[in-house]
Amino acid sequence: MKTELFQFEMPTDLIADYPVEPRDSARLMHILKNGTTEDKLVSDLDQLLRPDDVLIFNDTKVIPARLYGYRGEAKIELTLFKQENLSEWTTLIKNARRLKPNDHITFTDDFYATVLKKNEEGSIRVRFNKSGAELMTALHQIGTMPLPPYIKRSRGGKESDKADYQTIYARHEGAVAAPTAGLHFTEDLFNRLDQKGIERLFLTLHVGGGTFLPVKVSDTDQHKMHAEFGILTQEVAEKINQAKAKGRRIIPIGTTSLRLLESATDENGIIHPFAGETSIFITPGYRFKIADALFTNFHLSGSTLFMLVCAFAGIDVMKAAYQTAIQKRYRFFSYGDACLIEKQES
Repeated sequence: MKTELFQFEMPTDLIADYPVEPRDSARLMHILKNGTTEDKLVSDLDQLLRPDDVLIFNDTKVIPARLYGYRGEAKIELTLFKQENLSEWTTLIKNARRLKPNDHITFTDDFYATVLKKNEEGSIRVRFNKSGAELMTALHQIGTMPLPPYIKRSRGGKESDKADYQTIYARHEGAVAAPTAGLHFTEDLFNRLDQKGIERLFLTLHVGGGTFLPVKVSDTDQHKMHAEFGILTQEVAEKINQAKAKGRRIIPIGTTSLRLLESATDENGIIHPFAGETSIFITPGYRFKIADALFTNFHLSGSTLFMLVCAFAGIDVMKAAYQTAIQKRYRFFSYGDACLIEKQES
C-alpha cells in the first residue's frame, strides 16, 4: 500500500506544546462507525461508554532518557532509543557525525558512555559505565524527559514535563516515550468511570523511540517496524477473555495498548499471556481480533500510528475526521486532544 495515502496537511500551530489543565478538559472527537463525528470533552468519556465496557491501559513509566554530555569540547545530546541489555542501549545522538567506535561521551565525572558501533539507519549503540539499577539512578539524577522532536523546549526541558509527560498510573519503568492517550486521565475521571462500573485493566508496553521515526519508504510492505518489549499477565488475559465471552467491549487506551493486545491474541480471538518483543505493524486490511473501540490522540501525517487508526476505522473516515479536527482547530500530537473511534464493521 502506498504510504502517500496516509499524508495530510496540518498547520503547525495546531501542535500542542503543553497539555491543558486539568488533563481531562482536553477536547474529544467521537468518531462513530458510520464516519460521523461528535465534539465532546475527555471528561465526557464516562457518558460515552457502556457500563460493562473494559478499558485497557498501558502502565509503562517513561524514564529520563535524554542526556547532555561532551566528547572533548563538542556538546552531545543523546536520547535512549532501545535497551539492549543492562548496560547497553541503542541511542539517537545529535552531532554524531564525528563520533567513532571507542569514543567516550562524558556526562559527569563518574558517568560516561562508550560508543560501540554506528548502525546503518543512523542510530548508535553505546555501553554505559553503569548498569541496571545503578544506571537508572544516574539517569534520574541527570537525565531529562525525552519529549518528541515536535515539542519545542530549550536544552534540559521544563520541570513541569516530568509530571506532564507521565500518566498518573505509570508503574513499570522502561519507556522512552509516553503512551500519550493515557495522559488525559485524571483521578476524577477514574472515579466517575468506577461509579459507572467500567472496568480498568493494565498491561505494559515499553514505548520505544521508534514511535517517532518517519516512514521513509514508498510502500508499507517495505517498512521495518521497531520492536518494543511488552508484558500481559495470565490474570489480565483471563479477565479479558471472560469479558469478551460475555459480549463486553474491549477498548484499548492508546495505540500501544492496542498493539500489545493484538500481538497476544490468536486467530480465534483468544488472548494469551505475553512477555517479549512485538513489532506488529497494522495497516488497512488487518483484521482486528480483540478491540471494539479505540481511545487515542491525533497522530502525525504519514506515521505508522495514523496507518493503524486508518486500519481501524477506514482511510476515508479517518482522513475526513482529521480534516474536521483541523477545521475545528483541535490540538494535535502528544500533548493534544483525543478521539474515541468506534471500529468500522468488517
